Amino acid sequence: MEEAFMREHTGSLRRRRIGMNETHPVGPYRRPSRGGWALRMGGIALFCFVGSGVWAGDMASFVDLGFSTDGKTYMFAQYGVQEKTLQPWADLFVVDVGKNAFVNGGRVSLVHDSPVKVGQDGSGALYRIISRNTALADRYGINYLSLGHALYLSLNDTDPAAGETIEFRDFELEISYQAKLIPTLEGSGKDLKSSFVINLERTRKDRSQMLYTVGTPQVKRPLISSYRIKKVIAAPQYQSLIFVIEMRRQGEEGVDIRYMVEAVVL
Repeated sequence: MEEAFMREHTGSLRRRRIGMNETHPVGPYRRPSRGGWALRMGGIALFCFVGSGVWAGDMASFVDLGFSTDGKTYMFAQYGVQEKTLQPWADLFVVDVGKNAFVNGGRVSLVHDSPVKVGQDGSGALYRIISRNTALADRYGINYLSLGHALYLSLNDTDPAAGETIEFRDFELEISYQAKLIPTLEGSGKDLKSSFVINLERTRKDRSQMLYTVGTPQVKRPLISSYRIKKVIAAPQYQSLIFVIEMRRQGEEGVDIRYMVEAVVL
């Protein structure tokens, strides 16, 4: 999904009882094939994002804001504090899931004119951008309580410069998934550009398989050095998945973290 500007880094299936580990269904963790930990989801989903240590750059937080009632539109946001000015900022996005593209007017950004105070995290900018864009949410029928269901969540902080392969499973429907993220980098330093594609394999109980290509590899993103699948969400009332992608960019003060999403209809 193409970004129109650098500040915006780009984002039921019935409600399901799912988990991450078929061999040990009561175990809370499973290690993805390229390292790191994935959190098992089951019953009441636990959403947590582990900090990436001490960063010298601008680190965003991802916020899942929900789907439309029919699951065909998705809203998400990211927010943070500018490292140099300490001004809080936020981006808001609305995505057409079937088209894997932003809706008309579905990209909004805000930078507060005053710096944060000690102990603040920039979430005030998030609240302000949401309150200012209730008409946008209403126009596309976004329901903040319709958050879908998390099938996968990465707790790994290492830099997957060479890409990664993850596996996750829907235990209720007995469907397993394997997703391989393949990045492509061109140039270096200030001339660095990159893209990626996700090859998704879906395997049913009867061993029948479907293959999907997720992403927009033709889009070259300036200064992005790596991508990670941070979260996978199953949309309610619509046969689709949302891949939340963490991007690392070399900023003026260090490594910046931004988020985008890629959607795929199954």
